[in-house]
Amino acid sequence: MTASAGWYAGQLRQELTARARRHARGRAHVESYGSPPVIVFPPEDGLHGNFFDASYRAIAARPEWMRRFDKIHTQGNRSLPKPQLDPRRRWRELDSSMSSDALLMNVFCAPGVVESATARRALGVEVDGAPEFGLKARVPLANGRFDRTEVDMRLGTLLVEAKLTEGDFQTREARIVEAYRDFDAVFDRDLLPRVELTQVRRKEAVEFPEAYSQEYESLIDETMPLALMKELQENSASVIAADEFNANREAEAGYTGYQLIRNVLAAYAAECSFCVLHDERRPDLREEWFRVMAAVKSAAMRVRLKVLTWQELAAFLPEDLQEFLDLKYGIVAPGKTASPVGEAVEF
Repeated sequence: MTASAGWYAGQLRQELTARARRHARGRAHVESYGSPPVIVFPPEDGLHGNFFDASYRAIAARPEWMRRFDKIHTQGNRSLPKPQLDPRRRWRELDSSMSSDALLMNVFCAPGVVESATARRALGVEVDGAPEFGLKARVPLANGRFDRTEVDMRLGTLLVEAKLTEGDFQTREARIVEAYRDFDAVFDRDLLPRVELTQVRRKEAVEFPEAYSQEYESLIDETMPLALMKELQENSASVIAADEFNANREAEAGYTGYQLIRNVLAAYAAECSFCVLHDERRPDLREEWFRVMAAVKSAAMRVRLKVLTWQELAAFLPEDLQEFLDLKYGIVAPGKTASPVGEAVEF
């Protein structure tokens, strides 16, 4: 993460924390230890403090959407007090006020959003079918296997990567990125943003797990032989689960924007479009996405790549949902001013 990216992400976290504190009044919640804290909400009386009421009711009615709550918050046992309503319950990542996945579901699970012709036009989607969250795409590798990349959402022929407080789009070793079957067909590798990885280390569990979402997703198709699976695990520092690792290894070439690269390749393989949804208060993410788009060779593929801010999308959402996004996230349509919050930072 660059210094500017860290600053933008830190400023947004401070504002979201202040807004979440105000939103939490009268609702069950806890704050994490540390500064700035993360505020998490448990389910309560059939609703959820981290969700727009209509969105949560829709989620609860669909088991495939509700399964997104299976993902455990990585710091639930270290930095978060026990839930007061049910001390046996483990905190989920979707409980977090910082979760981009929760924001995504707040918007697209709300009744009337995907059915809206204006919202679909803003996304470049023609059909109004139900969105799929946490889709496991199959991105072809050069060896004939597949990377089971998780896509935040699929809506018709559109794949979506949602961002909020994440630090960046991650870096990965060049030998791993270049192992995708379509890498050279899609990208001019000389134009992609590069970095020298002087030290490869396993990231520890962090207070903001959203900042490292998908960091250790496997490049491995579960159906591959055990011997090949072991070989790939040994050859990729990013999928080492435990054991010893060498912190003093020699410098290695890598690519920044790894999540973007593999999601573009997922869209290419599936003949889909791909959109990055980010907050307008994170211009660093937008710039990183533009650098990756500039390296796409084919004009036909480039026109299938999109970027949209939550603020731009808000203009096409129902008014009650817009009010929720304003108060909880400070997200308002272009031309509008976000509601003030006492502890919010000035941008």
